[in-house]
Amino acid sequence: MIQAISTTLRRTLKSVQGGLRLSADAAHQGASLTSRELASWPTSQGSADADLLPDLPTLVARSRDLIRNHRIASGAAQTLVDNVVGGGLRLSATPDYRALGKDKDWAEEWSQQVESLWRSWAETAECDASNSLTFAGLTAQVFRAALLNGESLALPLWMPRSNVRFASRVQVIESERLSNPNLRMDTTNLRGGIEIDEYGAPVAYWLRKSHPGDALLGGALFAGDWARVPAFTAWGRRRVIHIHDKERTGQTRGKPILSAVLQQFKMLDHYQRTELQAAVVNAMVAAVIETPLDSQSIAEMMGGDANAYLTTKNEYRVQLKDGAVIPLYPGDQLKPFTPARPASQYSMFVETVLRHIGTALGLPYELLLKDFSKTNYSSARAALLEAWRFFRGRLQWLATHWATPVYELWLEEAVNLGLVEAPDFYGSRYAYTRAKWIGPGRGWIDPVEEAQAAQIRMDAGISTLEDECAEQSLDWEEVLEQRARERARMEELGLLEAAVESSRRPVVNQTEERVA
Repeated sequence: MIQAISTTLRRTLKSVQGGLRLSADAAHQGASLTSRELASWPTSQGSADADLLPDLPTLVARSRDLIRNHRIASGAAQTLVDNVVGGGLRLSATPDYRALGKDKDWAEEWSQQVESLWRSWAETAECDASNSLTFAGLTAQVFRAALLNGESLALPLWMPRSNVRFASRVQVIESERLSNPNLRMDTTNLRGGIEIDEYGAPVAYWLRKSHPGDALLGGALFAGDWARVPAFTAWGRRRVIHIHDKERTGQTRGKPILSAVLQQFKMLDHYQRTELQAAVVNAMVAAVIETPLDSQSIAEMMGGDANAYLTTKNEYRVQLKDGAVIPLYPGDQLKPFTPARPASQYSMFVETVLRHIGTALGLPYELLLKDFSKTNYSSARAALLEAWRFFRGRLQWLATHWATPVYELWLEEAVNLGLVEAPDFYGSRYAYTRAKWIGPGRGWIDPVEEAQAAQIRMDAGISTLEDECAEQSLDWEEVLEQRARERARMEELGLLEAAVESSRRPVVNQTEERVA
């Protein structure tokens, strides 16, 4: 009896649960297919490449058009370039001397020699295949292309010349040149112009010999020709540098940073342009004259011709001047034209949309619009610190996938030329090519307070002079060397004692005074 009752209860419970599941459509509300809010939300379950590659050409073309023509989108891209690349990335070679069986003194001497040689190549146009940009210019171009296209491509070339020491050069190319030969369909091992192995690692890249868009110029002789470029040489030297983010596993191409906000940007542009056009049109109309007569009365008054009334009024001229009295036709009324444009909520609405766009781009609203008029010190500092965290991440990404690979290619040649001593370079490549890259300085909101904070961090042992100098895009060794020269010169001129006495005076905290 008890077993029968128990079985009946279980069946009843399952029946109730089934009814609830049927009525709710899904255990997770976000997976419901019948709710009015979600029923019209179609989604796809494609792989990373299946979702991205068919849409990539359109996303890239629209991103470029937006940055070309939209003031805020263009400014956002420039802000990112200025804060991530700035004047370029400075090499700070940090070889892993422990792994190489060396000491710190050897590492410092080796680093200074390598950095000096690197500057002789990177600060000239010898590093560019087109002989027009320095390494800083190439870096800015690579990062901007990564923003617009979602990826950037560069080809390390070997171009020996009689009057140049190094033969290594880099050619930056447009991502459209990377495509399947003869525009074949994507397959398991060939996707978006990249041959991959069974693990997804790139094996070779198929590159057009010229940009497909050059056909518009009428001179694209090789627009339909492709070349297969292996990813590496037989001894491990890179043949292609492909810089892009991977949001999902199995993703072979990059996605423009504006992809998530293209629609919002375009709609905002339409809205702002419409408001501006309406405001201009409205500003051209000062007043409106109304008449109580209907069309039949006007026609009878003008001898049966209604158009004669308008013709007569158009010929009527009134000279506007101070204190002018404007005579009107009998029954006419003069009413001022007071349009409600721009709309009263225009500014607030645009600001809200731009805040959402800034969130997607990793830029606070204040930095996106370069507007700090409504921000206090604490809010501005919090916003800039959050932005700086994003910039540092992008800097590390750019250094890892662009600057360090180029440095490795150049160092390989320098070692083979006998300019740099690096025994067993190919066996210890990572130990020799380990480096830090110093980007643009963070800047200061309150120089006095932040300088004191830097001193406190160093005194507490949680920071170093190297770290603090890097925050301001400075090399700590150059700073110390310059200070030593200045100190020696002041001592020579008898100014050292006065300088030391001045440095001992307490610094007034301007922020505390303002708060007080």
